[in-house]
Amino acid sequence: MTSLTQELMDLLTLERLEDGLYRGQSRNLVGKRVFGGQVLGQALRAASYTTDRPAHSLHAYFLFGGDIHVPIIYQVEKLRDGKSFVSRNVKAIQHGRVIFQAMVSFANQEDGLNYQIAEPDYPAPEKLRSEEELKQAFVNFVPENMRKAFTRRRHIELTPVNPVNPFDPQPEAPSQAHYMRTWDKIPAEVDDIALHQAIAAFCSDFTLMTTALRPHGLSYLSPNLQCASIDHTIYFHKPFRADEWLLHDMDATQSAASRGLNFGRIWQNGQLVCSTVQEGLIRLREIDLGRA
Repeated sequence: MTSLTQELMDLLTLERLEDGLYRGQSRNLVGKRVFGGQVLGQALRAASYTTDRPAHSLHAYFLFGGDIHVPIIYQVEKLRDGKSFVSRNVKAIQHGRVIFQAMVSFANQEDGLNYQIAEPDYPAPEKLRSEEELKQAFVNFVPENMRKAFTRRRHIELTPVNPVNPFDPQPEAPSQAHYMRTWDKIPAEVDDIALHQAIAAFCSDFTLMTTALRPHGLSYLSPNLQCASIDHTIYFHKPFRADEWLLHDMDATQSAASRGLNFGRIWQNGQLVCSTVQEGLIRLREIDLGRA
């Protein structure tokens, strides 16, 4: 197994401090602040430790940027343990304040009415260039002081369907998609639905917010742009495996008031397994050209 897959599983495995209280480690995954997907995955994992049912929805707010240098404490409050649904409230705490809060609902799979929209017709991942290959193609655009961070491998294997050069963005339709999976198979001894859901939550924060930037010819690297996740929702419809290709198909419906609203659908083997929604801050800042 590669160290990246093991590191991801370690990141999403929390230390139990006492009933309803867990500690997760932090890593520098995207820069000075904790990656939102890390907090989503860890919060979902913390809640899952308190029930034996799989999650069916998570609704979260990012309140403050997380500190990558210290662990995060997750406080899980049991709101309901019903016959059909289990409800949990999760607070992520650093330096004595709540930086993130989520409501998570759990329910067993039931038979019932069954319908889904049609899966988009995209080329298979084997016919596309991987993110690793694309980064090498873009490397000449990358400032020397950013190359190491830009070219390092993610903890998840990604293959974009319709990539753009983030250093030279052009106006595009407000949609994008990528395939994603862990680099290696999940070992049998830790293979459970809660881990696969936590990995999907971790992955769901990749690029979703940037979909609303596409029609404006901007990217997350645009120098006059401030980006941050505000809230995040995931619906888990059907079981899936995070170590097999998942397709995250995304589109944005609006950008207004310095916010962008983005929607995603996650597919596997023709089945719609998850839906995602995220609103992000996309604020343009004035650049003072008179200051060096």
